[in-house]
Amino acid sequence: MARKFTPEEHAVVTAAVAQAERGTDGEIVTIVTDWSDHYHDVSLYYAAAVMVAALGLFAVFPGLLDAKLAWFTGGWGEAERHVELALLVVVQAVLFLAVRFGFEALPFRGLLIPSAVRGRRVRRRAVQFFKASAEKRTVARVGVLLYLSLAEHRAEIVADEAIVAKVKDEVWGEAMVALVDRIRAGDPAGGMAAAVTRIGVVLSEHFPKTSEDPNELPDRLIEL
Repeated sequence: MARKFTPEEHAVVTAAVAQAERGTDGEIVTIVTDWSDHYHDVSLYYAAAVMVAALGLFAVFPGLLDAKLAWFTGGWGEAERHVELALLVVVQAVLFLAVRFGFEALPFRGLLIPSAVRGRRVRRRAVQFFKASAEKRTVARVGVLLYLSLAEHRAEIVADEAIVAKVKDEVWGEAMVALVDRIRAGDPAGGMAAAVTRIGVVLSEHFPKTSEDPNELPDRLIEL
């Protein structure tokens, strides 16, 4: 079951965004989701691997197939070749479908997805959401997205072009550390709030608040 933020947790993150933006012209967008991808392709790879492994198992231990075929012959004589092949196909199909559609129901399926794959999928989705919610949505091109994918244990900070020109990627390290530390303590909302605070500090150094700057993007936490 997806982990949902409570109204109080939403309020914590929203308040942190509002506070952080008081010292900067930068605009901070926060998004949290449970999964960034369904990983249908990964489940297909596992299903195909199980299907091939079953074929190899029957090839190495043909007695296993003979035991199953005894159901059709009642233990009298040997089954015909086409029956053997048909049973083999049925077994492979059942295994393929069980793994393919059972994969998403596994509570620990995140552990079965390679870390590099998870990282790429989360980054790709974060960039997609950034383009839709923050990129070039401010006059000065100073939008930042903090994106958290809970089940994949990944977070991303994506910044607009004016920020990228002045702030190196490694500068966001403290924000990520603050986020991860609080998540490990069981407080993801507090982690996002802490990360937002540090993002605000960075933005205030390079894009301090000016009197004519409006609040161009919503402060609220977006939960998907």
